[in-house]
Amino acid sequence: MNKSCSEFINWAKDNGWNITLRSETELKLCDSIVSRYKEIPLGFIEFLKNIKQCISPSEKTWFICESEYNNDSDIAFKWNEFELISLRAAEDDKEWESEIISWWDNHLPIVMSVNEGYSFYAIDLSDNLGAIVKGFEPEFEEVEKIANNIEDFLELLYNNSIELL
Repeated sequence: MNKSCSEFINWAKDNGWNITLRSETELKLCDSIVSRYKEIPLGFIEFLKNIKQCISPSEKTWFICESEYNNDSDIAFKWNEFELISLRAAEDDKEWESEIISWWDNHLPIVMSVNEGYSFYAIDLSDNLGAIVKGFEPEFEEVEKIANNIEDFLELLYNNSIELL
């Protein structure tokens, strides 16, 4: 386990997060995730190999882990819920739907929040490969860059430079 992941785990435990570590080491993401997101950064793969569940004390913010990506979780939101909301907003506008799908093809959501509205963090898999971006409702696809990579993002969290509620 890399330093940023282990430091994050310690921070999460110390701050009341419901964090469950994985006992198995093999990550098994479903085919739809693997085929859609071909270049998931190794730092996030490492995170997923170590953490089974990670939910904030308020239970309004959580990391998307293997079971969520595989649609095998008791969390009410699907891992791609915000993409689905955007697609419903497109109301059969095929060009807009295509743009939404294309955008999400290049942004893997990793954290979801329903605290003070819907928001998420995602890994940019296009222009800024590996960068972590944050988006909010109603325009989920308009994002701001938060960190250069998952390691920097975790460091921002455990140093309390950003807050996940």
